[in-house]
Amino acid sequence: MNKKLVAALSGGAALVLALTGCSDDEGNKLDDWAKKFCDPAQAQFKKIQDANAAMQTADDGNTPSKKIQETDSKAFQQVSDAYAALSASLGKAGAPPAEGGEESQKNAVKELNSLSKGYTDLKKQVEGLDTGDKLKFAGGLRSLSDGINKLNKQSEEAFKKLEAKDVGKAMARQPGCQTQNAKGSGQPSVQPKK
Repeated sequence: MNKKLVAALSGGAALVLALTGCSDDEGNKLDDWAKKFCDPAQAQFKKIQDANAAMQTADDGNTPSKKIQETDSKAFQQVSDAYAALSASLGKAGAPPAEGGEESQKNAVKELNSLSKGYTDLKKQVEGLDTGDKLKFAGGLRSLSDGINKLNKQSEEAFKKLEAKDVGKAMARQPGCQTQNAKGSGQPSVQPKK
């Protein structure tokens, strides 16, 4: 069990940092809106980071496949739950007081729900891997990295459309969202040796 799979786990959480733009006279309202979302979101960002860390450290080179499977399954569920909670928080915060804010909020909620479902699907896939055969298990983990990469790419595409305006700047000023300025990365746990 010697190689880490190359795949980014997070990135979806950064979606909430990049919604749309606003005029200068809406700045205070926008900061208030960002605080309303970012304060409760901080706990969810931490859950995603903790799940990433758990997967990165799940294999010490001698960890049984079953233990790796359990760690990854739990981490995927944790990430799925966190994205669902972020989506709910964004829905509760309402549309940002900015031009195009309602559409941006709806798109972000949809994206976060999609990410939540994607990680639930990965959880089911990792639970279905054959831990009795190290080669098959390793192959299964490699295929999971493709799923994670797909989710990450999906998230990044959404960010590119949204991140350049004032809502993202207002969110970045909030302590609850600041940890997401640098994208964290995670990986499913290490592949077993062949």
